[in-house]
Amino acid sequence: MVIRVVIADDQPLVRTGLRMILAVEPDIEVVGEAADGIEAATRCSETKPDVVLMDVRMPHMDGIASTRLITAQTDPPRVLMLTTYDLDEVVYDALRAGASGFLLKDAPEERLTTAIRVVADGGALFAPSVTKRLIEEFARQQPAQPAATLSDLTVRETEVLRLIARGLSNTEISAALYVTENTVKTHVARILMKLELRDRVQAVVVAYESGLIRPSGSQAGNKSR
Repeated sequence: MVIRVVIADDQPLVRTGLRMILAVEPDIEVVGEAADGIEAATRCSETKPDVVLMDVRMPHMDGIASTRLITAQTDPPRVLMLTTYDLDEVVYDALRAGASGFLLKDAPEERLTTAIRVVADGGALFAPSVTKRLIEEFARQQPAQPAATLSDLTVRETEVLRLIARGLSNTEISAALYVTENTVKTHVARILMKLELRDRVQAVVVAYESGLIRPSGSQAGNKSR
């Protein structure tokens, strides 16, 4: 399977560099480029890519607004945000808009290609070293919402959600809870289904916004059945 990619960045040199990096990957094909958010949404509608590499800051329409438009399309692509700073406040908003993760522009080439494959496969790029710190920083600025949205989760599902929000992988959650990795995958799938979420990144945002996990490290209680 070839992963179809659209590159959205207002700098031609950046687009060229990304295209050159991806050109040598046999399972990745660049099917379009865009210089702003409006053009990115149009390219996605025209080419139906699997993944969009989306710059955060662009003229006419920024990456957040564009992501919101793109993820509202029928059978939308996955959006991987590209940012210069690891604490760029707009990235938190981008995750809320439906992005599947983000990557620093100075990341190694192999990390870029790995990230594309991860999100194309339905995963989410949630690196504890960077993403968790960013979400914590900006979740701190968001007022906690009532945790009623989590009331349909079982006790075990709530526990799994907490561990997801801390940045643990399925393997790490499996070890922490002494269950098989397939069991963890089942719990994650049920969490996403019950909360009507697209992926793990959205689950992390919900965990913080509901007060289940707090940036300070203290955890709010939650009544689950």
